[in-house]
This record gives sequence, C-alpha cells and structure tokens, in this order.
Amino acid sequence: MRRRSLARARGLTLLEILVAVVVMALVAVLIHGVMDSLSRGKKAEGVRMERVHEAREAMERIVRDLSTAYLSMHVPDIPVLMTERTAFVGHPSTQFDRVDFTAFAHLRTERDSHESDQAEVGYFVVPDPNDSEKMDLVRREQTPIDLDPLKGGIINVVAEDVSEFHLKYFDPMTSQWVERWDSMQLTGQPNRVPLQVKVTLVLKAVGDGPPYSYTTKVFLPIQQPLSFGIPQQ
Repeated sequence: MRRRSLARARGLTLLEILVAVVVMALVAVLIHGVMDSLSRGKKAEGVRMERVHEAREAMERIVRDLSTAYLSMHVPDIPVLMTERTAFVGHPSTQFDRVDFTAFAHLRTERDSHESDQAEVGYFVVPDPNDSEKMDLVRREQTPIDLDPLKGGIINVVAEDVSEFHLKYFDPMTSQWVERWDSMQLTGQPNRVPLQVKVTLVLKAVGDGPPYSYTTKVFLPIQQPLSFGIPQQ
C-alpha cells in the first residue's frame, strides 16, 4: 500500500518534462508557421487587390482624357502672335509608348478660378525615383496650353511597376491601325486625331501569379478641328 501511495505521489521525471517541452515547442512552431503563412497570404492578396485597383483607375483616367482630345484651327494670322498650339502626337517604343495631346481634361480645384478646362496631357513611362529597376506610368498636365504641346507641366504617377504600355491608333482615312501618330507633321496625320486609340497596360505580377494586363479601345468624338467663327473657304 505504501509503495502504491508513493508511486501516485511521484512527480514527472526529467525525461517526461523534456518530452513535453519538445512537443509543446513543435506545436508552437506549427502554429507560428500556419499564422505566418496566413499573414503572408493576406498581405499578398492585399497587394494584388491594390494592383488591380491601381490599373483600373489608370485605365479609366486615360480613357477620360483621350475621349476629350481635340485640335483647334484658331491661330492668329501673324505667327509671332501665337501663344498656344494644339496637337496629338503618339510615339511608339519597344516596351513603353508615349502619347501627348491637347484635351478638355483640366479640372479646376478652386471655386471661381480663372482657369480653362483645356490642357496639354501626356502619358509615358519613367524610372521610379526610389527604385531604378521599377518603372512607373505617369501623367503630365500643362495648363494653360503653350507653344510646345509635348513638354512642361506637372507630372503625377498613375500606375507603378509597369512592364508594358502600348498604344495603337485607328486612322479613319486608311481604315488601319497604326503605331505612330503626329498631327503636327505633313508626313504624319496633319490636323487630324485618330478615330480610336487602343490602350494596353501591363503591370508586373505579384509573387508567382500572372502579370496584370488590361486593354481597351477609346473613341475620340471630336474628329474635326475646332473652327468656331472661322469663315469657310
């Protein structure tokens, strides 16, 4: 009886304690691994959702701007009196195309401000200032319009980590898609804007997933250069 009482009163041995500690450590490692995996998965999904939202916002902005593109025939008879010039110029590239045009795209931020809705707008891709291996799609806006519709203005990033940006232009006179457009050159498409613009934007993939590719076509309704008050010949 006494031996049985002593056996019941006996505590855990050192070996049993070590085994219990090891088991608890293994359980803790497994739990940590599961929680870490869930956390990384949630973070990656958040980055994916942010990437999709960013791409869609960029495409919507491009569509809005292109749909208000225009040219104007309102120029003074004396060249030295010219203060502005409208244009639509698209330059192709192997990976990143560029387009600059005049459009009714400027939004006034101050009430009763003496600003027009006319602006020079450009879309092109540049290296990220904080990461030379990262490319960003930027939007350039210059208002008021000046004599150089391809330069100047304020530049803002509209999409990060871009791998491709391509543009094609539908010429209604030839019924063909072309990769280059220049309304300022006689050898290009003088005083004309394309009927449609095909925009393709590709953002780099997150993790092992596929890249994010978006394509749309934009119709340009203002086909004829503005000529209010100019007598027809």
